[in-house]
Amino acid sequence: MPDHRQVSASPRDDRSAGAITFRRLTRDDFPMLARWLADERVHRWWFQDHDDAALEKDFGPQIDGTEPGEDLVVEVDDGATPRPVGLLQRSRIHDFPEDVAALEPVVGAVPPTAWCLDHLIGDEADRGRGLGPRILATAVDDTFARFPEATEILVPVVAANRASWRALEKAGFAIVATGDIPPDNPVDEPRHHVLRRTRTENC
Repeated sequence: MPDHRQVSASPRDDRSAGAITFRRLTRDDFPMLARWLADERVHRWWFQDHDDAALEKDFGPQIDGTEPGEDLVVEVDDGATPRPVGLLQRSRIHDFPEDVAALEPVVGAVPPTAWCLDHLIGDEADRGRGLGPRILATAVDDTFARFPEATEILVPVVAANRASWRALEKAGFAIVATGDIPPDNPVDEPRHHVLRRTRTENC
């Protein structure tokens, strides 16, 4: 059975109305995920291959539980059939030493209780409707509820991706540092904003 975790959020319009829910990504989702990743706007910021071999390499280990982190399908649940709208990635930062090494020169020591989120909205028709901040706000609530040890969420965003870091700000995050982190897409400058939400702020 799909593992739906639900936190209600206020609807903005008919298409994006309904609660945001999350379920684990499965291999049956790969064709949908490949379509999302092939979208020009998504590929600009989620710069990764999306053929069968690449999807298996990048997402298979999390599906099988052999690597840390979660890949979650984001769905809008209007009380009928939940509709997939995007992907949420969630991980404890210290489970990935390379991420700690990239962040610490910018933000200082990263506590072992810090988590990270990333998300994409798959279809153009779902963008520009306030869905991104709703997904992020729901993900924050869900993360602090499911992981009592989590004290904060840190999200590095390439500074050129204004839409992404503005969505985080609308979800209650604040920019706490700016500095150079290697970008996912080589066309981008290394300048990143790092945004944070704490459990205290969530109370």
